[in-house]
Amino acid sequence: EHLTTHAMESGPLLSLSACPAAGGSTGGAVYAGAIDGSVRRYDVETSAASTVGMHSADVSEANRLLSGEVKVAASCVGAVDANLVASAGWDGKFHVWDARLSGGKRNAAAASIDLPGKAFSMDVTGDGTRAVVATSGRRNVFVDIRAGSVSDKENGGDAAEVILDRESSLKYQTRVVRFFPDARAIAVGSIEGRVAIEFLDDIGIKSGKKKYAFKCHRVNDTIYPVNAIAFHPILGTFATGGADGTVVTWDGQNKKKLSGIAKCPTSVSALAFNHDGTQIAMASSYTFEEGDRDHPRDEILVRDVLEGEVRPKTKK
Repeated sequence: EHLTTHAMESGPLLSLSACPAAGGSTGGAVYAGAIDGSVRRYDVETSAASTVGMHSADVSEANRLLSGEVKVAASCVGAVDANLVASAGWDGKFHVWDARLSGGKRNAAAASIDLPGKAFSMDVTGDGTRAVVATSGRRNVFVDIRAGSVSDKENGGDAAEVILDRESSLKYQTRVVRFFPDARAIAVGSIEGRVAIEFLDDIGIKSGKKKYAFKCHRVNDTIYPVNAIAFHPILGTFATGGADGTVVTWDGQNKKKLSGIAKCPTSVSALAFNHDGTQIAMASSYTFEEGDRDHPRDEILVRDVLEGEVRPKTKK
């Protein structure tokens, strides 16, 4: 059922993150990161949009921004809680914003951190305490987001800090990174049709397990990028979407492929399970891995998920 459409007036949107309303009430918000460097909030209940913050120090040069001369796009956003949202951009910056102060383009960030390069993908843990940012140079940066970001900064404390900056175990550029639901590991997808499972012993989360990687989204001798990773909210298995147009489910704990669940008309650019994992939404949108050419129209496809497609393999 279509509810509403709203134009953000910011140029193309590069990232989205939904945040349920506080206390389980109706409504909630959707945050978007845009090509012009803005981080915007859309209130579902009131249909009102506002600017939470800007990655650009100078927002007056829209033509230069859109032409690509100034690369400050807010490429990643992630809701921390009902009031805070994190963003990372092509300017190599990570910010935490207080959405309660939204309404103008000059809002000051509650916290800011320099990243080692452009931000390509980001995820925030379910409890809003940590973020991971995948940047250029194959770096994965882990950030501790303090629970009281705004008040901490007002009192002179650090609102957020880098707790780990390490190189990806994959040899090619990262396209997507996601925390496991228990936040004890990350899944990293690269442009070279490969996914790595990396554990977080380096930041004190003991796993006793070794990182590993596996090949995926390959057709004969053609290797496609892994564009999207989405975890099942209950079972902890995950789906990957690739530029080959397929969606495949995996059991990361037992190192098993589960099922190929969809073949889309073109590249799968984004994935998301619903709240109980009974449905999956797939964005079918050409990602220009073969250059500018004719391609199928952009679509969002939703299908039911069978339990056998996502249930973990039992150990023998």
